[in-house]
Amino acid sequence: MEQPGTTPPLTGAVRELATQVVSTLTSGGHSPVSAYPPVTTGDDELGLAAVRVLGADVLLPAVLHRTLPAPADLAVCEKAVLAYPPGPDASPTSLWSHRAMVRTLAALGAPAAGATLAGPEPDAAWLEDLPWQALTHQLALLAALAVPPTGTTPGAAAGPGALAPSAVADVARRRTVDIARGFVRAVRRRGWLQAAAAGRWLAHLDGVPRTLGLDAGLEFVGLMGGDDPRVALHLHAARPVRDGVPAGPR
Repeated sequence: MEQPGTTPPLTGAVRELATQVVSTLTSGGHSPVSAYPPVTTGDDELGLAAVRVLGADVLLPAVLHRTLPAPADLAVCEKAVLAYPPGPDASPTSLWSHRAMVRTLAALGAPAAGATLAGPEPDAAWLEDLPWQALTHQLALLAALAVPPTGTTPGAAAGPGALAPSAVADVARRRTVDIARGFVRAVRRRGWLQAAAAGRWLAHLDGVPRTLGLDAGLEFVGLMGGDDPRVALHLHAARPVRDGVPAGPR
């Protein structure tokens, strides 16, 4: 049993891994994630579980900076995917999280991921009719899908609407206003992680209301919740898209 005030090992490992990813993003992608302590990037059970929890975002620096990850990072991420496949009763969110990581690995040249990606996408119709609160919660869990297409020019802002194709992204495009409502709700409830993840989606979407003040909202979330490296990770993922992008309609 965990003692009061202590952090469970997996939670701590995930936070430390997210910290290293943020550090790599901040440095411009020149610091390899594989330099992270062995507890999170080794092939021990805890390290693999931490990589699997953070998912495709472990490789976010390579995706955003259009660089190849260190071979060790690719190998650990691929091993995590193979070690923790979705079970027969896995939730749709788990299936999509797995799909995001496999897709990222395949795009970066991981040999086994390409064959796994050959299967059909999971269904996303279940997102269509969710209340906006539940939709925001589910999309926050799937924020690793909120990345630019792999063809984006290095160093260039992708701009709103530029999302790696997926059925989940298609739903997000159709429910931009609902995600904006969820972003406001998360901020009001001081749910900084959900707010940052929702803001990451909104950074990629057309039609975000001007009245939302997304740029100011993301800055506020960073000030209030930026001590959580997972919050910082989502904000770093959103920032290149928002830089220089005009606001949407009123």
